[in-house]
Amino acid sequence: MEILGIDVGGSGIKGAPVNVETGELTAERYRVATPKPSKPEQIAEAVKELVEYFDWKGAVGCGFTTVIHHGKSAARGNIHKSWKGVQVDELFSERTGLPFTVINDADAAGLAEMTFGAGRGKMGLVIMVTIGTGLGTGVFFNGQLIPNFELGRIYYRDGQLIEFFASDAARQKEELSYKTWGKRFDKFLKHVVRIFSPDLFIIGGGASKKFDKFKDQITIDVPILIAEKQNDAGIVGAAVAAQRMTT
Repeated sequence: MEILGIDVGGSGIKGAPVNVETGELTAERYRVATPKPSKPEQIAEAVKELVEYFDWKGAVGCGFTTVIHHGKSAARGNIHKSWKGVQVDELFSERTGLPFTVINDADAAGLAEMTFGAGRGKMGLVIMVTIGTGLGTGVFFNGQLIPNFELGRIYYRDGQLIEFFASDAARQKEELSYKTWGKRFDKFLKHVVRIFSPDLFIIGGGASKKFDKFKDQITIDVPILIAEKQNDAGIVGAAVAAQRMTT
């Protein structure tokens, strides 16, 4: 069974058909730049472009870069403020004529890892952390998704969100070494451990590929695995979410 997976991010929108039995892409990914400004009409048109590129006729799963509650955008995330309150699944369905399942993008990445990647078969409380523009998190208990845990939005100090302090974007902006930045990321992990006592972390996103450069700065006593699906995780997880909604 194939389902089209789409990953809507702050800088790019990418998609591909996914074999939801194996977690493999069945065609090369197609990507378009996220429109500026990233308002609902412009994003919907970009999503339609992806659907038309693959000449897709079936169900579509979509990971979206904000809190999604029953298909509705509950916050603005890393895109335009006009998204708050938009019923995203209905908007995309109306624009394309296809059934859409929409979930948070970090939740989608986590679903991919828990179904086909590093988290497969892992029980207990598992937290997937995607290190990128922010710190996206997907939380699972005994393999079941607990949606919309925005742990990167924890306040750190002086009203600053911790993702602005410990994300990969912060590392790049401040030109930090991986060693210096790794200490910041460790502070984030320690906050999460103090609050949730997880059994396992799965680390994804671009910085996870450089784990050897900062792993010595990590002091938590919780196992860490590196994500396996990497850049395809959001696409694969979105397709998995759509499969679960249609079966």
